Amino acid sequence: MKINAPRGTVDLLPEDTKKWQYIEKELRNLCHAYNYNEIRTPLFEHTEVFQRSVGDTTDIVQKEMYTFDDRGGRSLTLRPEGTAGVVRAFVQNKMYGNPIQPNKLFYFAQMFRYERPQQGRMRQLNQFGVEVLGSDDPSVDAEVIGLAMTAYKKLGLKSIRLVLNSLGDQESRTSHRNALVAHFTPVIDELCEDCNQRLVTNPLRILDCKTDHDHPAMKSAPSILDHLNEYSQDYFNKVKEYLDAMNIEYVIDPTLVRGLDYYNHTAFEIMSDHEGFGAITTLLGGGRYNGLTKELGGPDVPGIGFGMGLERLILALETEKVTLPIEDELDVFFVTFGEGIKSEAVSIIQTLRENNIQVDKDYQDRKPKGQFKAADRFKAKFVLILGEDELNKGILNVRSMASGEQEEVEINNIVSYLKDKLGGN
Repeated sequence: MKINAPRGTVDLLPEDTKKWQYIEKELRNLCHAYNYNEIRTPLFEHTEVFQRSVGDTTDIVQKEMYTFDDRGGRSLTLRPEGTAGVVRAFVQNKMYGNPIQPNKLFYFAQMFRYERPQQGRMRQLNQFGVEVLGSDDPSVDAEVIGLAMTAYKKLGLKSIRLVLNSLGDQESRTSHRNALVAHFTPVIDELCEDCNQRLVTNPLRILDCKTDHDHPAMKSAPSILDHLNEYSQDYFNKVKEYLDAMNIEYVIDPTLVRGLDYYNHTAFEIMSDHEGFGAITTLLGGGRYNGLTKELGGPDVPGIGFGMGLERLILALETEKVTLPIEDELDVFFVTFGEGIKSEAVSIIQTLRENNIQVDKDYQDRKPKGQFKAADRFKAKFVLILGEDELNKGILNVRSMASGEQEEVEINNIVSYLKDKLGGN
């Protein structure tokens, strides 16, 4: 019986992983420039971590989590998003006591959400994320947004748009919540079942409804920006001021609420505006989450971050026809002639590899002609030829596949010769 991968998952074959490796390398280099350090957290957490942080009323907790009981009867959940686990690790390991503050962190992680699979949105998905814990300086918000925008631009995307909003502090949110309840109550019977529930649990999330987004009440709903108190308005103004100073363009959207309960103050998304990308245009989402560390049992430490879907990123690159500069050539292919040569070839190959020279050989007992064809398929830069005559003379014949030129090189000098030719690997 043929067994396929589970629905909502994909295999990344070698030709795919080269793209992923290039993207991950570029993102790591960018984080180094911003002085962010990598953190790695478990693939699963206690379910309570997500219930308390993401929020019981969110679609993620109510509909999308992969939750199971282990043999000890403990409820565990495969992580559906990255922030909660990082904050849990921050609290558990007392990172708030580090002498260097704030803690500027990044991660690459697999997430799991039970939702309808579609292009660029899978049940097992990959995220690059950034979290900064320990500062409520608005310039940190701008820095985090700047890192995300720089990442997309460095990778070659041009049709991107930054959408910005403020959700305000608790006082502002309470004022806005009361206005939303008053606004939606008269028409709540016209809205979906989820919106009816949200009116009681979290009215702000009505604005994020996918079913009723075209209802007239959505367009006339009270704006959070009209309910920001003086502190929240000043905070938002400073974030915009810093983004302006960084020459980062943005669009203000007062309906942007994000799908997680822990956000406050700055909320943002980066969209693809490229024609043909699809109906769901969001590439990345994030925002500030002051209060989340306290919710997970730690001191009240401010935080901000984002999660970037890597499948969405690759889809956007393909849509914009961005060609990544991925080197797909082999440094050296080893060709042998005659019997009794393989042991010596294996020895030389091992020495080359120990010196960080990429090398491969024939493993299917091909004739010399077949070995040269294999070198072509590997796009080898050089072919090393070893037969009985070369072995007796203590040399290798080295052929440049670009020029076709061939010269003899002493076996003892082959490492330095190739390093020079390959640019000092």
